[in-house]
Amino acid sequence: MTLEEILKGVRLRRGLSEDLREMQVTGLEYDSRRVEQGYLFFAFAGARTDGREYAQSAMDRGAVAVASELPAPAEFPGTWIEVEHGRQALALASRNFYGQPDERLGLTGVTGTNGKTTTAFLIDAVLRSAGKTTAMVGTIEYRLAGEVRTAINTTPESLDLYRIFHTLEQVGGSHATMEVSSHALALGRVYGIHFHTAVFTNLTRDHLDFHETMENYFTAKQLLFAPEGAGPPPWAVINSDDPYGQKIQPGKETQVLRYGFGEQADLRVAGLEMSFEGLRLTVQHDREKVKLTSALVGKINAYNILAACGTALSYGFDWPAITRGIAECRHVPGRFESIEEGQPFMVVVDYAHTDDALRNVISVARELRPKRVITLFGCGGDRDRSKRPLMGMAAGEASDFVVLTSDNPRSEDPIAIMNDALVGLRRFDTPHLVEPDREKAIHAALDAAKPGDIVILAGKGHEPYQVLKDRVIHFDDREVARAALRGRGFGGR
Repeated sequence: MTLEEILKGVRLRRGLSEDLREMQVTGLEYDSRRVEQGYLFFAFAGARTDGREYAQSAMDRGAVAVASELPAPAEFPGTWIEVEHGRQALALASRNFYGQPDERLGLTGVTGTNGKTTTAFLIDAVLRSAGKTTAMVGTIEYRLAGEVRTAINTTPESLDLYRIFHTLEQVGGSHATMEVSSHALALGRVYGIHFHTAVFTNLTRDHLDFHETMENYFTAKQLLFAPEGAGPPPWAVINSDDPYGQKIQPGKETQVLRYGFGEQADLRVAGLEMSFEGLRLTVQHDREKVKLTSALVGKINAYNILAACGTALSYGFDWPAITRGIAECRHVPGRFESIEEGQPFMVVVDYAHTDDALRNVISVARELRPKRVITLFGCGGDRDRSKRPLMGMAAGEASDFVVLTSDNPRSEDPIAIMNDALVGLRRFDTPHLVEPDREKAIHAALDAAKPGDIVILAGKGHEPYQVLKDRVIHFDDREVARAALRGRGFGGR
């Protein structure tokens, strides 16, 4: 493929010479370690590194040129192509190189603060129940036609996405579901991608270390519904009960399906029964009432189920396929995931790492009518400090006992992080324990549990690691909890 064909639509700071226009390119890459002969290398300005530092390495490995929004380093000997926006250029180049697969696949983008992962799992389950070969890209894992791959980012770089789309087409796939993070939207990782359906779950305080204000955070989310570099999605599925959902402005050509519990919703819950075993919902749409069952628990998952139903309807699926798919999604790793070792109290692991998410997960526990709710949580380091006391308040206000511990402290002092959370936690008289060692903290939470209680281990969910100042260690709340329960005589011992 020629360089001119690959860079079609990319805004260049200066035009290509005739020789460059006809230059043959065999591949694209943004990681110099993966460059091969004939590749075009994209050099980004990163938060920690400057991609230009790897330009020479890319050339040494066979790159024919480097594309970047930054000027070439002094005395750089190769071909340097200056573009207006590096990630947007990569996105358009990737789309061109792989032949616009987003025009042929049914792509669903799910955005919001909470519920993206569960909603994506539910949508994928419905699609597979309808007989489709699918891909799913999200926080926990990437799935491609049944193959499970390790997730690197919630939303990977555009080149990685188009590689997934291309492979999905090669194996006869038809639909892909993606979690679309605010970072991905703001940075341009999904620039130019044509989505069939855009889903909005909710918006609460998070990622302000990156976006700085809630207005900026919302503006990034809005890009999924009124995108740059692509037409608006034909369908938008929006939570009408969320205040920010009411502010979303889809394109004029977009068909909007609003979901929720309120009478104004196009797709709404007309009846809900909750128990330890899951949910029984009556969903109403266009005067039709449909009964659904799900192994997922809590009212918050009723919203996620509605979002999945709305997405399925946007593709024209019938209710029997939707009903089967919802029932077949038995659990989502690290999302109110139950740890069962025969103990007389419930233990759940959840990814909740914002104050709103903590309130939601504690609310789900309360809906199950336990004797007490014991909440273990921590706050991440090198992230928005202002949410730490809010998380402390959320835990203290809604729990009967709180264990404050460390999460992923990264470069920060765990004690300093915990002190920030304590400011909010101490606004309530809730009994609490402070233990920076997360393993000891989990043991303490389980020691405090009595029959009929629910213990929530919040913050890390599916993550099998802990990020410390100088290293990353293996740490999985689920493994630690199971071992601790077995050590207390449960689990058939």
